[in-house]
Amino acid sequence: MLFTNAFIGLGLAIARVAAGRKNKSNEAVTGTKKIWRSFQALGDITFAYSFSEILIEIQDTISKSESESKSKSKSTMKKATLWSTVVMTTLFMLWGCVGYAAFGDVTPRDLTDVAFDGPFWLIYIANAASLINLVGRYQIYSQTIFAVVEEQAAKRWRCTREREIPLPGLGQMNLFRLVWRTVFVILTTVISMAFPPFNDVVEIITLGFWPLAVYFPVEMYIKLKKIDRWSPKWVCLQMLSMACLAISIMATVGSIAGLKDYLKDYRPFMSYYWTFG
Repeated sequence: MLFTNAFIGLGLAIARVAAGRKNKSNEAVTGTKKIWRSFQALGDITFAYSFSEILIEIQDTISKSESESKSKSKSTMKKATLWSTVVMTTLFMLWGCVGYAAFGDVTPRDLTDVAFDGPFWLIYIANAASLINLVGRYQIYSQTIFAVVEEQAAKRWRCTREREIPLPGLGQMNLFRLVWRTVFVILTTVISMAFPPFNDVVEIITLGFWPLAVYFPVEMYIKLKKIDRWSPKWVCLQMLSMACLAISIMATVGSIAGLKDYLKDYRPFMSYYWTFG
């Protein structure tokens, strides 16, 4: 789904650049606003790499075994994670750069949402692919919350674990799980509809990107490999960690500034779009 969305957006952006369309917008972009948006773009990049936390978990599940079949499987999995990261990084960085070439300072956050004026059937396909991807991501990232809540509820109230009800065509279903997950989905959906600037809200908390995706993995790697302090490799890893910390801070500041501007004209359950000529 990501490939579909990215290729369509990239193709439309290339077509706009090739056609020589000028960037016109109903919004004036000041120097200060341009700086904030640059910071927000860094936040978008860090948010795109949130998969790295899951990637570490995937790599951890690759069991160490002397058997030939499992050894080959381990090697294949490592190659798959490496090349998937390289390919997706290249594709999305290219998409972002060409999008900026097409729209300049008024580049929207989502190129396939409101930026292009056709062909609309292609834009609808891109948005459908994005929606399917988000549904899958929502399910994956919600599992941790579901597991924690249901585990704690089972410890405190034994009835939440044992009470089940029959559902036609689905068999027996845990009552607490059915009610709790339904309420959770409805609540998060209503909140997201009432407060549309999803990216800005998420990026405010991407300060957590640095400790979870950079600092702890780097420190664990240094400990595991027993890298000497102040050695060239240790210095390079620390420089990488500090650079990512700086990016996380800038992304958070930019998101707060963007959210502040959005809230000036904020109305619940309403979205505002840029128009381009």
